Amino acid sequence: MRRVDEILAHNRAFVENKEFEQYWPKKPQDKRLVVVTCMDARLTELLPKAFNIHDGDAKVIKNAGAIITAPFGNIMRSVIVALYELNANEVVICGHHDCGMTGIDPKTVVGHMVERGISTDTIKTLHHSGVDFDRWLTGFENVQASVEKSVDIVRKHPLLPPGTPVHGMIIDPKTGALEWVVDGYDYLENGTEEQ
Repeated sequence: MRRVDEILAHNRAFVENKEFEQYWPKKPQDKRLVVVTCMDARLTELLPKAFNIHDGDAKVIKNAGAIITAPFGNIMRSVIVALYELNANEVVICGHHDCGMTGIDPKTVVGHMVERGISTDTIKTLHHSGVDFDRWLTGFENVQASVEKSVDIVRKHPLLPPGTPVHGMIIDPKTGALEWVVDGYDYLENGTEEQ
């Protein structure tokens, strides 16, 4: 059986047996957060437990490395929509230690694309059309610096509602321990982060 066939067969039983009912919120929850974090599978269940967030408490946006690179890209669009239309009023960028995006080399990724069948002509055409693979596929060397950079992009966004705290955190993917690296409250009060 193919993977998607397995998923759909499971889903039919899931719905027929009303297994979904266990996921309905037990009580209204709403911490009104937008959390941008990494898509690392270790964080799927760990991050909500470590943050003590439940259904409805937060809009969790995941990507490779919790990196915001484009002020008008899809991640930032989701942050803005959550703040204006989905009842959120604070933003947390949460990277993690031992991230697969550490040290990612865009040239290596492009090399893997070619190895898996993408033609060099396609790569050249995209490059000449303005796709900057070095920017688009970039990772980071230091998770704290990456979180700080993403916080800065959100904080300086011209459409960020005034007075919105934008925090930076790093989670340990083994223990769930959180490090608060950018204090959005302090920045709003004093224009600086606590060091």
